[in-house]
Amino acid sequence: MDTLLAKAVADSCAAMQTVLKQQAAFDRLAAAVVACLKNGGKILTCGNGGSAADAMHMAEEFVGRYRSNRRSLPAISLNADPTALTCIANDFGYDEVFARQVEGLGVKGDVLVGFTTSGNSPNVLRAFAAAKARGITTVGFLGKDGGQARGQVDIALVIESADTARIQEAHTLLMHVVLEVIEGAFPA
Repeated sequence: MDTLLAKAVADSCAAMQTVLKQQAAFDRLAAAVVACLKNGGKILTCGNGGSAADAMHMAEEFVGRYRSNRRSLPAISLNADPTALTCIANDFGYDEVFARQVEGLGVKGDVLVGFTTSGNSPNVLRAFAAAKARGITTVGFLGKDGGQARGQVDIALVIESADTARIQEAHTLLMHVVLEVIEGAFPA
């Protein structure tokens, strides 16, 4: 047991070290989100599985709060409404579940944050394409080598690890630091 825990901690630390390579992309992300919100836009998020939980986590922190009691900020997790997901999946196919919502909810000036540890999730890639067509800034919280999404998004934050769990841990760190920036830009 001790070796398994020690290995998980070591692997997590290695994945976290790749976060430091993302400083320029992180700065662009923070600036894009602050500008979007100050200009009356909203944040859209999406992902599958554990990344869906990350997308929901990010959206709720904007609408609710992270640490301080600042005003509520507009954010929608595109994987949070099971009626929309099942309707779209049934009528258009699962690859369209996020793109269709971007078409209906997204407007120029918004920011779409897609979480995909492989960078190759077809429904997230299609959401990025739909967002680009509408003038929505696209941000990928990615893993491994960034996959297809790396070349498709405006801002790519790539955690260079092959381990999904370690990638998601690093994504959570990045998300929390973005939220700290937001709370500094929108004080209570």
